[in-house]
Amino acid sequence: MVAQEEIMTGTDERMQKSVESLQRELGSIRTGRATPALVENLMIDYYGVPTPLNQLAGISVPEARVLMVQPWDKQSLPDVEKGILKSDLGLVPNNDGTIIRINIPTLTEERRKDLVRLVGKKLEESHIAVRNIRRDSLGQLKTLEKDKEISQDEHRRALEQLQRVTDSYIGQLDAMREQKDAEVMEV
Repeated sequence: MVAQEEIMTGTDERMQKSVESLQRELGSIRTGRATPALVENLMIDYYGVPTPLNQLAGISVPEARVLMVQPWDKQSLPDVEKGILKSDLGLVPNNDGTIIRINIPTLTEERRKDLVRLVGKKLEESHIAVRNIRRDSLGQLKTLEKDKEISQDEHRRALEQLQRVTDSYIGQLDAMREQKDAEVMEV
């Protein structure tokens, strides 16, 4: 019985990590307004070492469509600017010598649709991850039953519980997608 509970606990933890991962990825997808999550994980070449932007600079939102990036090391300003330009976000940094301002342009209808497709792709990857976790847990439960560590009834109940947990996480993922799609399509 202990092994069965460990399997369910491990499954729950792994599925929660999939949800958190999707949340981080969706945070980096651009909507019409500025948010630090948009650039905080951009990798910047800092003295030859790829470093996330949030470890090199303070990122703030002084206005609804403006991001302000203030590197703690003023020498890294050109590297930060170059990293933002090289990113696939389509953002243009304005460097005034001490800080970088990034104006977030309004999205075109076509770009919005592309972003919705990207959200769908990320969601499908998360669905696959959750289903793979479920498959691994099913295999572990089947092994427990085969080794006579749990009865057929316990196995059946565990499968039902596993399906409820999986459905719950799939529901969370779908809700996150609906919310992000609404944000992206908002004009």
